[in-house]
Amino acid sequence: MAAIPNCVNAIQTSETGPLANRIAVVTGASSGVGRAIAVALARQGARLVLIGRNRARLAETVVEIKRFSTATEFPMDLAQDGNLESLLHYLDAEGGRLDVLIHSAGIIRQGLLEQSSIGDLDKQYVLNVRVPYSLTKTLLPYLTKARGQVVFVNSSAGLSAKRPDSGQYAATKHALKAIADSLREELNPKGIRVLSVYLGRTATPMQEALFQQSGREYHPESLLQPDDVASLVVHSLLLPSTAEVTDISVRPMTKPAL
Repeated sequence: MAAIPNCVNAIQTSETGPLANRIAVVTGASSGVGRAIAVALARQGARLVLIGRNRARLAETVVEIKRFSTATEFPMDLAQDGNLESLLHYLDAEGGRLDVLIHSAGIIRQGLLEQSSIGDLDKQYVLNVRVPYSLTKTLLPYLTKARGQVVFVNSSAGLSAKRPDSGQYAATKHALKAIADSLREELNPKGIRVLSVYLGRTATPMQEALFQQSGREYHPESLLQPDDVASLVVHSLLLPSTAEVTDISVRPMTKPAL
């Protein structure tokens, strides 16, 4: 099989790119995979709408994106209900349509069941399950109008829960898989594609924090890179409308010790 080209670098950007004037909402856009996907979409000419909790880092993403396209930032905590009014006003002013929705926000808490807190489970449920469910539901009329595309950035833990300290996190990621699979069946007849991307260990600030918590040395070069993920996502989004990639499972070529 021929290697998939690195779309992030290979396709030049601009107002004439394959996603020119398409509107893309990206959550978790302040760092890591969310930021990489946002920049990759900008390189194809997409107009980015960025959501993140860290205002300063979100502004840095905007600066990077504006080398290629336009970006509008919405610093907000999606876990707080009622925060979407300004986003909806923006989309209404842009024609009431949304072409791409990327769910990349999420958190992880590790711990054995006998030691973990119910509060940690609740926090992960809210950000990893309820937020993408609620946001998709709210934006569905805009996606339907554009016959858009939805991407759920999931985890390998959403396919298998074999680590003894990942039960809470894996449960939320299994739930996210169920939402995506059901949503695909619901929305395909409306011309909307739904993709789940199951990531192995990726060189992100969240992964670095996990390594530090466990007292292990962090070697990001041995992990999956955010740009690798962005390349796969963009490649899938640019497929002709006659094809749909439903699931991508990707992991580092170098397998780190557990």
